[in-house]
Amino acid sequence: MYNMRKRSEESCICGEGILNVMPGYIYGNCGRMQMNIIVLMKQVPEIEKVRFDPEKGRLDRSSAGATTNPFDLNALEAAVQIKEKVGGIVTAISMGPMKAEEMLRDALARGADKAILLSDERFAGADTLATAYTLAAAIRKLGAFDLVICGEKTVDGDTAQVGPEVAEFLNIPHAAYVEEILNVSENNIVVKARMERSHYIMRLTLPALITVTKDVNTPRLPTLRDKIRAMRAPITIWRYEDLEEVADPRYFGFDGSPTRVIKVYTPSAEKRLGKMISGSPEEVAREIVHVLIKNKIL
Repeated sequence: MYNMRKRSEESCICGEGILNVMPGYIYGNCGRMQMNIIVLMKQVPEIEKVRFDPEKGRLDRSSAGATTNPFDLNALEAAVQIKEKVGGIVTAISMGPMKAEEMLRDALARGADKAILLSDERFAGADTLATAYTLAAAIRKLGAFDLVICGEKTVDGDTAQVGPEVAEFLNIPHAAYVEEILNVSENNIVVKARMERSHYIMRLTLPALITVTKDVNTPRLPTLRDKIRAMRAPITIWRYEDLEEVADPRYFGFDGSPTRVIKVYTPSAEKRLGKMISGSPEEVAREIVHVLIKNKIL
């Protein structure tokens, strides 16, 4: 496992000057805390428009346009809000085809400072474990960081597995289903997370990872000026070879995926069957028990 909070020197720029510092947290001459925050994002098909191919048993992604996974917009907004309060740098990372650059430019317009796209045919076909491994490798390549923020799940997969798996690969603490970020300090973050019908408060030592729900905030809309700025901003592209030095390529993509989706199907809807039972209370009770046993409910 890896401790990603390296103690190598970096330079940080803030309002009053430049100072060599020791990350994760970095400080400028103004004494303001600066966080290195990473946001993991995914481009997904427009779920309302995408069609299902019953013969192949999968989504026909070509039948609809692509958009940013909505939960990831909440993750990005959370990162930008933390940056606005304590200072820092927000880096958006995504894995996907080259057309995902459009999504990353939107992330830059919404407040991300840097964007990295992992795009290579050898990354394709990854299940959640291989996806998490590849994203963790990219974070490892970046070096020091303080916080990773993900959406709780993606609308095309709905597994909610990638975020926690990334945390495990990086050997850092994590909290899932975060609905509120209560406090961020130099060494920890305090969050309120949902657990079924209740909530719990967690204090995580940094570096850490959290996955956020849509209740955590309302994502901002980019201005025209922000969109123009984002169009001119560079996006870093990392290929298969760029991650070989920090990961084992055998665990990338389809070949590195231990699970396979054999078929996806939509179950047929069955109408509720109505049945009238008459007789004495004892006879009705016996008949109900008989029906429940026959239908393997009891």
